[in-house]
Amino acid sequence: GSATPIVWGDHVFVSTAVPAGDSGAREGLFTRLTRRIVGTEGATQTLRYTVLAVERRTGEIAWERVVSEGTPHEGRHQTGSWASPSAVTDGDVLCAFFGSAGLFCLDMDGQPLWERDFGDMEIRMGFGEGASPTLHDDTIVVNWDHQGQSFISALDKRTGSERWRAERDEMTSWATPLVVEHGGRKQVITNATYRVRSYDFETGELLWDGEGATTNAIPSPVAAEGMVYLMSGYRGNRLDAVRFGEAAGDITGSGAVAWSLDRDTPYVPSPLLHDGILYFTKGNNGILSAYDARSGRLLYGPERLSGIRSLYASPVAAGGRIYIPSRDGTTVVVAAGPEFELLAVNMLDDGFDASPAAVDGELYLRGGQYLYCIAAN
Repeated sequence: GSATPIVWGDHVFVSTAVPAGDSGAREGLFTRLTRRIVGTEGATQTLRYTVLAVERRTGEIAWERVVSEGTPHEGRHQTGSWASPSAVTDGDVLCAFFGSAGLFCLDMDGQPLWERDFGDMEIRMGFGEGASPTLHDDTIVVNWDHQGQSFISALDKRTGSERWRAERDEMTSWATPLVVEHGGRKQVITNATYRVRSYDFETGELLWDGEGATTNAIPSPVAAEGMVYLMSGYRGNRLDAVRFGEAAGDITGSGAVAWSLDRDTPYVPSPLLHDGILYFTKGNNGILSAYDARSGRLLYGPERLSGIRSLYASPVAAGGRIYIPSRDGTTVVVAAGPEFELLAVNMLDDGFDASPAAVDGELYLRGGQYLYCIAAN
């Protein structure tokens, strides 16, 4: 899987899909040729959708829970996985999302609390599923954008009961929704191709929307200091910085859009917003830019990152540094700040599609082969 590891207390939690045998499914010649052309793979194995709790200090498995078993109903991109959405936790519940296989909420000891089946997604080009849920207060928000009827849903974290649902006129997207509070009102921000949207967190009412991102909207929005940043970079480039205080109704071309950009935006990785600076990579390439988040002024970039050819993981900041892992095992470390400074280029014999997690001076990296904990001591 390529789900990001999440950390709570003494444990690291990982979602994975483990092959359990050949399903017996076979595809015709035309389907196989089509998949080769577009870069997808069919579903030919039965999978055990599994949640693992790993001891932070030793790396030993504390517990393992198989939440479901079955064969995916459609394929995925050849560089993707069957466990791409990341789990979420608040120390009370642990919820693992496997898209069409379901949403499963456990207690912190791995005992099942409830599960929810939303049906089967019809993903554009069979590229596979990947949007993660969002957990805020006692509500889990799931964005279900696909080629069928799309919707966004809010559920009670303890029971799984649906609090509200809003239908969306939207094609497949992979961005995770973001919950923010402004002016005493919480809202859910979504990035997508047709429209970017904001919903009332309590009711699901549409608060504002605007012109959408590019096709294959994957980067998740980030927000701070009264502004939210929405971007994507497949077959085009788009970045909009939106002021919450002025956003109402259709914000397209309005003063609510503080600044925009039409170049060098990311395809798969999400941006990083840290100490007033917005960092993001160009496409899926090791090319980094940094902008003043308030004004949109370019601080540096595009700067090529030594040793990185391709990346899916999003950058993270910790201890005055920015960590950027790549698909070929290289992790570049640069200084956080308005000037580009390369601090280190580190190599591991692995590849990293999952975004890293930084906690208490420790960096957790999920590779294709291993889960790593990197620390000074």
